[in-house]
Amino acid sequence: MVVAAAVVLAALPLAVLLRVLAGRLTRRAGDTRWAWDDLLARLLRDLALPLAVLGGVRIAAEILEPSARALDITNKILTAATVLVVSLALARLIAGTFASVAHARQGPAANVTIFANITRVLVTGIGVLIMLQSLGVSITPLLGALGVGGLAVALALQDTLANLFAGVHVLASKTIEPGDYIRLATGQEGYVVDINWRNTTIRTLSDNVEVIPNQRFSDTILTNFHRPAQDMALLIQAQVPYDSDLERVEEIVTEVGAAVMAEVEGGVKDAEVLVRFHTFGDSAIKFTVILRTDEFGDQFRVKHEFVKRLHRRFRDEGIGTPYPVLRLDASGDAVTVAG
Repeated sequence: MVVAAAVVLAALPLAVLLRVLAGRLTRRAGDTRWAWDDLLARLLRDLALPLAVLGGVRIAAEILEPSARALDITNKILTAATVLVVSLALARLIAGTFASVAHARQGPAANVTIFANITRVLVTGIGVLIMLQSLGVSITPLLGALGVGGLAVALALQDTLANLFAGVHVLASKTIEPGDYIRLATGQEGYVVDINWRNTTIRTLSDNVEVIPNQRFSDTILTNFHRPAQDMALLIQAQVPYDSDLERVEEIVTEVGAAVMAEVEGGVKDAEVLVRFHTFGDSAIKFTVILRTDEFGDQFRVKHEFVKRLHRRFRDEGIGTPYPVLRLDASGDAVTVAG
């Protein structure tokens, strides 16, 4: 009895020591660039304390030499506890793996919780079933009851399940991913922050958060400004007076656009600047300038700088502003107004 108590008491400081060492290993792993050593170190930290205690209790039970029935019950309980501890640790490890993969693919802003949560629930559920089996509980009737209960739950939670499967479909098809800038036909737009089991969170340009049910993506038109490539064309409308030299205007606009692309953050360096005249307006010739930006949010900075520089350059070159002009024709008895 004394020896068994001594083993249990010795297991406690050993468990604490292993937990401290695992914590130091976790901090050391956090200083490296690799994410896998962080996950493995965290797994060791999660398992160190409970497994050491359970191991000490098991050894103490062997030393006490109880009856066969008592020893069998004790072993079943310890095995079930070990299975539960390992299942919870593995669920956390696999969820962390999904988070690490999403982080590596999309950068620090990525946050996809739907796969992590589904995996955590599945691994924990399998662990609970194995734990019950180790305790001698037949899980066959339980699985049958879960099937019937699952059908009832599915009927009661149709909208929730529809959102769940819609979210899985969106991620599996890569329609949208965290970090993408999207716009729905219903008007919502912003950067995708997170896709969980029920809804998708987007951050608008005004730094507000909008929460959209996943099912909405299956019945609306969606524009993803980061697909097929993140960089995008930026179309800017402008106009010049009729008496302008269009060849010179095109040359000036191209020079200004190239300078903006090379100097302004968010511009695509070495991108071709295109000028396309397209309309004889009432008092000016209208044209479109086509620039390129690295991503959707950069267009405002690039457009701001381009308009300022082009206005300054037109003023220096003597290209005037095409104000509307009205001409009154008072010949005869009628008065005609022409623009």
